[in-house]
Order: sequence, then structure tokens, then C-alpha cells
Amino acid sequence: MKRFGVMVLALALFGCAARQGAQTARTEECKATSEPEIAALFDRWNQSLQTGDPHKVTANYAERATLLATVANQPRLTTAEREDYFRKFLVDRPSGVINSRRIYLGCNSAVDAGVYTFTFARTGAVVEARYTYTYDWDGKQWLITSHHSSAMPEKK
Repeated sequence: MKRFGVMVLALALFGCAARQGAQTARTEECKATSEPEIAALFDRWNQSLQTGDPHKVTANYAERATLLATVANQPRLTTAEREDYFRKFLVDRPSGVINSRRIYLGCNSAVDAGVYTFTFARTGAVVEARYTYTYDWDGKQWLITSHHSSAMPEKK
């Protein structure tokens, strides 16, 4: 029983130390931002699509970003994999429009989630999809850390 009490005390002390460490470790400055600034990041990304250059599109993503794309089964976890995806995606000349969104602001992070519609100039196809972008401030610019997009499951 004594051993159990010592173990509980040790765990409690470890928990307090870990929590204290987490509190003191977060001394970074938070970049002031706004919903319009975060909303403009989609415009930046969409404009990079218009260049037709997959390298310019992937420049919007952090090095370790995750892309879960609408029209691909494979998660794209590296810059090379994302460039490969966009090389194929850009052939149909996509252009996106936000239908609805919610933006959440954090300390050096933000989330933009909602519904967008893509029109593909080459084929005339129109695809409505749900999306989530997460962003991190790297000290110089906002970069996408995760991008999930999925076609709407229900037909209207």
C-alpha cells in the first residue's frame, strides 16, 4: 500500500511539473491576425492555381503539411507528393469560390473551414466540396499545415 501511495505522489508531482513546463514553454509572441487576413489566404492559394504552376501552389504549404485532396485517395505528405498532385489537378484549370466559411483564430494558428465550389475551365465540370485549411505562422508568413477537401456526399 505504501508503494502505491509513493507511486501516486510521484505521478502527481510529474503531472504538476509537466503542466508547469507546458505553461513556461509557451512564451512565443502571438501574431496579431484577423478573419479577413485569414480569408485572404484562400485567395492567395486560388491565385496560385491560376498560374498553372504546381511549384507556386505548393509554396503555400508548410514543408510537413498534409494534403487530403478531393480527387485523390493518397494523402500527400511531402512537397514532391503535393506537386505531383497539383501537376495533374491543374491540367483542368480549376478556379475556386467560397460558398460559406467559418474562421477560427489562435496563437500563430488559424482554421478556415466551409464549403467551396470549383469550376474547371477545360472540362466545364463544377464540383462542390467541403474544406478545411489549417494555417501556422512561421514568423514570416502564413502556411497551410493541413488541407482537407471532400466532395459533397449528398446530391441536391
